[in-house]
Amino acid sequence: MPAVRDNKALSRFEFDVEGGVAFADYRITPSAVVITHTETPRALRGHGIASDLVKGALALIRADGRKVIAGCSFVAVYLRRHPEYADMVG
Repeated sequence: MPAVRDNKALSRFEFDVEGGVAFADYRITPSAVVITHTETPRALRGHGIASDLVKGALALIRADGRKVIAGCSFVAVYLRRHPEYADMVG
C-alpha cells in the first residue's frame, strides 16, 4: 500500500491512488495542523481512500508531535469515529 506523504510545497498530504492523487489540504498554526479540505478522485470515492489518507496524515502529524484541528467535515467525522486520536485533537 502506498504511503501518505507530506507535500510541504503545496501544504497538503498526498496519497497515490489508481491513476490519481487523493489529498488533504492543510495549514499550520503554532499549535496544530488544520486539515481544511480532503479530495479523492471522483471515480474512486466510496472505497475508503479518504479514510486511508486521513489515517496516514494523522500518523505524520503525530510523529511531528503536533495536534490536529478538523477544518473539514470528513476529518471531523473521522476523528469522532476513531477515539484513538482523541489525544491529538487541538
